[in-house]
Amino acid sequence: MLMLLQQSDLPDRLTVTQQGNSIASIERSDYVHPLFGLPFVNEEKIVKLMDDLSKLTSREPENAGLDGGGRIVPEKPGYELDRPSFAKLFFSYMVEGTISDVEAPLLKRYPRVDSELLATIKEKMIGQYTTYYNSNNKNRSHNIALSAKAINNQFVFPGETFSFNQVVGMRTPQKGYRRAKIIVRGEVSEGIGGGICQISSTLFNAADRAGLEIVQRYSHSRRVPYVPPGRDATVSWYGPDFAFRNKYSQPILIRAFAQGGRVTILIYTSESVDLKSRKVPSASKQLPEEIVADQDVNGPGAR
Repeated sequence: MLMLLQQSDLPDRLTVTQQGNSIASIERSDYVHPLFGLPFVNEEKIVKLMDDLSKLTSREPENAGLDGGGRIVPEKPGYELDRPSFAKLFFSYMVEGTISDVEAPLLKRYPRVDSELLATIKEKMIGQYTTYYNSNNKNRSHNIALSAKAINNQFVFPGETFSFNQVVGMRTPQKGYRRAKIIVRGEVSEGIGGGICQISSTLFNAADRAGLEIVQRYSHSRRVPYVPPGRDATVSWYGPDFAFRNKYSQPILIRAFAQGGRVTILIYTSESVDLKSRKVPSASKQLPEEIVADQDVNGPGAR
């Protein structure tokens, strides 16, 4: 869509700022389309301009969380470009020429979990599980710690489903994951992200103890040593996922820690929840034996 401009002596450049710093310089000639000898505003280019400005100005809100000592870390608001307001300012510049610089108008975005809500969610521990690993295996230990950090301070609201793959994301070297032993079709190999299944398996047992609805869970193709038989949850970016649903009336909070050869995952919620827990066998405190690799394979996000 094109908008007819009035002919007048108008400023050639508009500077867009954020908190006083210039983030874009707009040349009038780039947004005018000559047609029948008259200047028109090219709205397609304006939409593209606002898309670019959105990338520069937007910030995702951050939920409140807990630090390592269990203290509440306050939430942080997010921001996004106020497109109608910016369009109004832009057309004022193009048509009237009354401004030559403008502060990018922003809309505040609020996180789902603020400090007040978190204070009620962290009241009651409904699930807990601990597993053990060989901290001398540096690559595997690194992957375990990285994936534990990814699920720590995650919230699942009533009726929502938590997906391990969706939350942790693709396991790649660019995200810091290293090569370590994995299990592929019954064979022990090496691949990027080896060790993360100890996190998904520990989470499965904590979620099961908490009485949450297990939506998707697959066992490894051979026994793993860090959980009792049949209590594992294998995950792979291009394959199995572990997922559970929050069936309770209040949000739940996941806390995950991996340090010194020990993984602990805790699940919290409000005191008002009517807990329906399940009995789950504990993992052995004996250090699991290292699995010997049979071959070497590549692939992101393997077990």
